[in-house]
Amino acid sequence: MEYPINIVLCMLGGGILGWLGYSYAGFNEKRGRLVSIVIGTAGGFFGAKMVAPIFTSTDLPGDFSLPALLIAAAVAAAFLAVGNLVYQRWGV
Repeated sequence: MEYPINIVLCMLGGGILGWLGYSYAGFNEKRGRLVSIVIGTAGGFFGAKMVAPIFTSTDLPGDFSLPALLIAAAVAAAFLAVGNLVYQRWGV
């Protein structure tokens, strides 16, 4: 199974965002770094696969797209923020 480079880069960007969110912003501090990286990666995947195609148009679906990467990063950041809020509110 071949993964388009765009989705892989967006997942990597989301994971890096999760690590930065843990290290510098303090997201998910009590749950650990790995949880933040996984949440960021899931947000990057969801952003690249579901949200970015709505707002961007590419000629070839597997090609790299900077707008798709930025949208995926925004979705990953939103996932991290929601994950942090859910943990603070309900402890899950």
